[in-house]
Amino acid sequence: MDPITPPLAPGQKHVVVLGAGFAGLTAAKALARHSALYVTVLDQRNHHLFQPLLYQVATSGLSPADIAVPIRSQFARKPNVSVHLGRVTWVNLKERWVGGEGDVRLRYDYLVIACGAQHSYFGKSEWEDFAPGLKTLEQATELRRRILSAFEQAENERDAERQRALLSFVVVGAGPTGVELAGAIADISRTVLVRDFRRIKPSRARVFLVEAGPRILPSFSEKLSVRAHRDLAALGVEVRTEARVTAVDAEGVTLGSERLASRTVVWAAGVQAECLTRGLGVPLDRAGRVQVAADLTLPGHPEVFAAGDVAHVKLDGNLVPGVAPAAMQMGRAVARNVLADLRGRPRTPFRYKDKGAMATIGKHRAIAETGRAKLTGFVAWVAWLFIHVWYLVGFKNRFGVFVTWVWSYLFSTRGARLITESEWRLSPKVASERAPHAGKVTADDPTAPTSDARPPDGTTTATRGTEGNRAGASWT
Repeated sequence: MDPITPPLAPGQKHVVVLGAGFAGLTAAKALARHSALYVTVLDQRNHHLFQPLLYQVATSGLSPADIAVPIRSQFARKPNVSVHLGRVTWVNLKERWVGGEGDVRLRYDYLVIACGAQHSYFGKSEWEDFAPGLKTLEQATELRRRILSAFEQAENERDAERQRALLSFVVVGAGPTGVELAGAIADISRTVLVRDFRRIKPSRARVFLVEAGPRILPSFSEKLSVRAHRDLAALGVEVRTEARVTAVDAEGVTLGSERLASRTVVWAAGVQAECLTRGLGVPLDRAGRVQVAADLTLPGHPEVFAAGDVAHVKLDGNLVPGVAPAAMQMGRAVARNVLADLRGRPRTPFRYKDKGAMATIGKHRAIAETGRAKLTGFVAWVAWLFIHVWYLVGFKNRFGVFVTWVWSYLFSTRGARLITESEWRLSPKVASERAPHAGKVTADDPTAPTSDARPPDGTTTATRGTEGNRAGASWT
């Protein structure tokens, strides 16, 4: 099947955006304002997800619809934008087209790769069965199911040892996501659930936060890291630093010589770029991110940009962090450089403005820093609340989340305590590794033979399709 190009007006250029996360959506919105461009957005999900608040869905603070909006709704009044649901499985850099499920092949004049990141299990992909990450709504609702089910099962469990394991929760990774999740689990067990059960005392639940490094929140100043550690301890969270995970199974986690018996383990340690980048034939870092040029383009391909978590960007010797503000800034920079080409002007190098970072710890504690300014406690928590509400996409979501948070604060209740059937599945990367057929992405000719077998339809299954950018829990 030959690649197709959407019907373009004379002189109109076609821009294909892979992924509608923070980088992809920001770039697409900026480009859509110009009639000289036709923009095609491809994503394997039909919604843009505000990932910094996924942990709130996992701990019943918010419902999935509170933090997600349909991608199509963002471009309903933009006739020069089309949205396609599906997984992109290859990119042909030489002939300038992308291909995916259903024999879809699209030509492009410009390509924006913004398909985000996934959790890295450091070569132990089998751990994902027992310790899912927190990147998608499916994973968030699965974690919610596991957390709430643990309390329900403990209520009916007569064996003391098994009951202790059910009421033990382990979060691996003490970055912002891990810290916020551990604090939220401890908070609901001591405030929200404490009145709901008769045979068990949810307040006795143990929450472990495991970090391989010497301190939690290593991206924050040491002073704020110490404050966060103290706030977590006040909530009852047991922090293990310099503790490396050596095994994860259905019964718990092994940390060297220490064994933590737990039925609910969450993985928040390490990320890697989506697998699509690994077949492009361009320089990558150890996490699979593309080492882009100053204008965020792939080396040797000025028409192809990488933005968000798939881009390895170093400025003044420091790696630009994988957080939402950085991804949005990259998306705007990509749009500026595409428009510069159309206007015959020189491109400008990407410049990152660090707006700081925040992390919330339980109901009314947080830490925040931006430049030299540092906030802690209730003031930081209020700042965190308003900033997150402000950056949500859509007025309905902003208003709904604000009302939900005010209600939860006043009455210490969470209305989204729903146990639903599991919708979670292994990441496409892990699933493909276990599938009978696995293919590879090729930079020039996706139909060329590879060392791996291909399915009969010729599609590649080893690659992860487009997905929203990871944002972490840090936000300003």
